[in-house]
Amino acid sequence: MNRGGRTENVHRGRIAVVSAENGRLLHACGDADALSYVRSTAKPIQAIASLLDGTAEAYGLEQRHLALLAASHRGSRAQLEVLEDILQRTGLDEESLAIQPTLPVGRRQRDEYVAAGGKPRKLLHTCAGKHLGVLAWSKLKGWPLDGYIRPDHPAQQEIVRRIRQWAEADEEQVTVGKDGCGFPVAAMPLRSLALAYGRLATPEHAPDRAAGEAAGRMAAAMNAYPELVEGPGRLASLLLEDSNIVAKSGAHGVFTFGLRRERIGVSLAVTDGTEVAWPYIVKAILKQIGGASSETMDKLDRMFSDEFLNDAKEIAGSWKAVFQL
Repeated sequence: MNRGGRTENVHRGRIAVVSAENGRLLHACGDADALSYVRSTAKPIQAIASLLDGTAEAYGLEQRHLALLAASHRGSRAQLEVLEDILQRTGLDEESLAIQPTLPVGRRQRDEYVAAGGKPRKLLHTCAGKHLGVLAWSKLKGWPLDGYIRPDHPAQQEIVRRIRQWAEADEEQVTVGKDGCGFPVAAMPLRSLALAYGRLATPEHAPDRAAGEAAGRMAAAMNAYPELVEGPGRLASLLLEDSNIVAKSGAHGVFTFGLRRERIGVSLAVTDGTEVAWPYIVKAILKQIGGASSETMDKLDRMFSDEFLNDAKEIAGSWKAVFQL
């Protein structure tokens, strides 16, 4: 980032671009084999096992509900209404969620909610949809609802197994830590995460047909309801408006997307954990490898202009990506 003709900030990181067909590393900046925690980018893949067991059919879950299973929601009224509908359809109790009551994570959503007299709720946690999905699945399977976030719970063991399989990451390549919401979270080579999203975009390259069909349903739901997945002004939601792209953000600098026509997956990890640099990195990647429509590129340029303004609406500086794939 430049201000007044001088460099103010430098954000370093790694990028991996992988073929969904054979897992071959096509392009890389930095070490594509170094481990990265997948964080919330894993949510669509975490839902695959529950769909394979018929969770959606058992509770009558529709595309909008599936989009919330993959969501890092901001707390909008529309998102909360879908989450409340999941509670009603599954018969789950909000208090069963192993997360703390909170306020909407989105600033505008939080201000509107508080101004209307809203109080902290567990359902307002940004990962509430993922938690509800695993609770509904556990209820269907007869597994304990207590302790559903523990690594030794049957649901979590199956999720980790599926993630390794989906990303073609060997057990010794995967480290399991604890996510911010309490779930186990995998760390794997960045190239493996790119492969996972390449397959999410092109599920015909899945490890097995049933898993591919489940992943295809998740990806279709994300594209059908992009603003439920994250929210207005969010990079992933903007990209999901493009029918060729499946995208999701994760905490602490991780972002990933798959391109259907190109049959590739792309993952990036910003070393300092910031997300402010994502749009400019993603724009530079898409300009170099293609995959986004001209309309999508125009939206990116409008929403995330390379030039930024100060409070007086004057140009204060600019962003510039300096890598070459």
